[in-house]
Amino acid sequence: MRLQKHLAHAGVASRRASEKLVFEGRVMVDGVVVLDPATDVTGTEHITVDGLEIASPTTQARVVYAVNKPAGVVSTARDTHGRPTVVDLVDADVRLYPVGRLDADTTGLLLLTNDGELAQHLTHPSFEVPKTYRARVEHPPVKEATLRRLREGVRLDDGMTLPAKARALSREEVELTLREGRKRQVRRMLEEVGHPVVALQRVAFGPLRLTGLAEGRARRLTAAEVERLRAAGRPSPPPRG
Repeated sequence: MRLQKHLAHAGVASRRASEKLVFEGRVMVDGVVVLDPATDVTGTEHITVDGLEIASPTTQARVVYAVNKPAGVVSTARDTHGRPTVVDLVDADVRLYPVGRLDADTTGLLLLTNDGELAQHLTHPSFEVPKTYRARVEHPPVKEATLRRLREGVRLDDGMTLPAKARALSREEVELTLREGRKRQVRRMLEEVGHPVVALQRVAFGPLRLTGLAEGRARRLTAAEVERLRAAGRPSPPPRG
């Protein structure tokens, strides 16, 4: 197996992020820095990232945690500016990485795992796993014509968005369910239709909802919850050939 794929399966990061870790010289195999992410490994080697040993994906227990992220906490495993990270909110004995990201000023449901395959499924655009957000916006009320624009798709500087589910919860609060995850997408969509975001919270990720989890707290998902996450979104595309 290629090194970058091995790291992704071990839950270190996505394949692209794992490739970057290798290029940056942060990965060692049997005590030697490896700079080629395509290097073949068997999984029996002693592999470290930033000096921390990476367990083989075949032997390491796969876990998933739900976190209710507060504002001001960044969605990374570590931060070069010393800001608190979502990983700091979880007391786990395995190395965890966020599944996707939330902006520092966005609150709500974020998943952490060491299961690279699950993270890939939940974040890859082809699976279209839904995520639901609640936004408090400027210039109320949000009219039905505006909700219709959100449902049909909004043209942003990087192209049209996919159709979204949209409903008004009050004069100044909107709930949006998206099946894609562009950078700051909810904020950009609402600003485009004339309602800049004042506060934003993710309340659901696939079948998992932010219920009964206090801000700043985390809990490990049950096996049944993890299986529902694996089944979320579109089916896997058939293999070619």
